[in-house]
Amino acid sequence: MLEKGKISSFEMGLIMHPTIISTGILIVPSVTGKFAGKDMWLSPIWASIAGFIAILLAIALNKQYPKQTIVEYSEEILGCVLGKVVGIFIAIFYLHMNGIVLREYAEFVSGNFLLETPIFVIVGGMAFLCAMVVRAGLEVMVRTAVVFFPIVLLLLLLTVGLLLPDLEAKNIMPFMKDGIVPSIKGAYHPFSWFSEFFLITFILPFLSDRDKALKWGSISVLLVMVMMSMTNLFSVLLFGDMTSSFIYPVMSAAEYVSIAEFIEHIESMVMALWVIGVFLKVSMFHYATVLGFAQSFQLQDYRPLSLPLGLLLVGCSVWSISSLQELTDLLPVISFHLIMGQIFLPLVLLILSFIRKKRRKKSSA
Repeated sequence: MLEKGKISSFEMGLIMHPTIISTGILIVPSVTGKFAGKDMWLSPIWASIAGFIAILLAIALNKQYPKQTIVEYSEEILGCVLGKVVGIFIAIFYLHMNGIVLREYAEFVSGNFLLETPIFVIVGGMAFLCAMVVRAGLEVMVRTAVVFFPIVLLLLLLTVGLLLPDLEAKNIMPFMKDGIVPSIKGAYHPFSWFSEFFLITFILPFLSDRDKALKWGSISVLLVMVMMSMTNLFSVLLFGDMTSSFIYPVMSAAEYVSIAEFIEHIESMVMALWVIGVFLKVSMFHYATVLGFAQSFQLQDYRPLSLPLGLLLVGCSVWSISSLQELTDLLPVISFHLIMGQIFLPLVLLILSFIRKKRRKKSSA
């Protein structure tokens, strides 16, 4: 087993929360508002189904292969050659998705704060930091989440609290004017983000209390759902029908805050939320990439791969997408890839695993 560290199911749920919510919290009102309108706060509720499905798939596969990740049990299910190909594909998949996440972070920072800073500097700094954390091991990575999670929660609650005087209840009416369909359409992109809960497949073999994984995984899904719904609700209460016209509605809401002409422009709080959240998310994706490649090539230690793959991550981030506009245009395709890689593929593996077990029972009988 490449990973020697052990963490609890509670810590697993804790690190998965910012892994899912970090990139979604700034743009989820915009992408859901285009389809759901004033009912956008319902979309994360429907989308959370993907989170529960991903958790159940990961745990079901882990029960059959307790000490293995998806990269390892793919070979058990599909055979040596095809399983190896699938394992390498999974590692490349998370590398590519992580590059997109990192580019999204860089576009936000360079477009709102570091206007003159080259993209590769912003990307390189974050990638190096995450690579060092992953190199330190799973336990260190999870401890950073334990430290930062209360800070993120406090900053978010403070931002929401400062916006309360400016909220208008009339902006949310009429409720479900066009029925439930628009809110379901708005759930497409959040659905793909919730599918990222399947990342626990890289953590489950290293839990000290695996029997509690379903409990804390489900709690993490619920918390992400509540936070996304609250973000959408507060955005529509503040901006009404204009919410979808903003690229980063939460950022615009922070600029809107003005209390007694003393507390104004709290963008730095949103920036802090974004940086901490993306740091944890990129670290988790990078851990899956590094561990996936190490297991695919049957290495004795995954840590030496962290920095070289971090350099590859920088190149992937800089060259995969040229601008924020291209990222926005490709969002439906990216969401489709996330769903296929983290819901459809594990489901196929689970079905094939059951078929193999039935055949073994018949042959033994």
